[in-house]
Amino acid sequence: MYKRILLAADCSRQTLVALREGALIAQIFAAKAHLLIIDRAAAGWVTADGLSMVHQPSEGPDLLKLGLERLSRLGVAATGEIRRGDPAQLIATTAVRMRADLIIIGHRRQTFLERWWLTSPGSSIIDSVQCSVMIARETVSDAQFEAHFRAAPDAE
Repeated sequence: MYKRILLAADCSRQTLVALREGALIAQIFAAKAHLLIIDRAAAGWVTADGLSMVHQPSEGPDLLKLGLERLSRLGVAATGEIRRGDPAQLIATTAVRMRADLIIIGHRRQTFLERWWLTSPGSSIIDSVQCSVMIARETVSDAQFEAHFRAAPDAE
């Protein structure tokens, strides 16, 4: 059913944890996965008065490495990348480029200010792609996820 799955997350551990659900779906369908980490904070933000706010160094490289290692431990063939820009546009163009059958987007709870300041990519992605889109929430516990490592064919 699913041969190519795009797993999309921002640069937070919360969304990477939410993508555990997507990793398990890729394992079940023996699908190839592509992990897309979207780094909004890397470029900094510019406020209305033109002041630039500098953010901490990105966790993107560490999260990408961790995500790819976990996918490999599950026996899932995976590639990955870190991109900067509009999340909806990046997810849609990546999905088209890789001919994704399914897009799984990691979700994390946000404060009111974050929701107001950062737009949600969900609705514009659905209109831009021809495949199914799933929102993953933090539902797979550490213990449940670790059990799948032990069950994977290449588990050590």
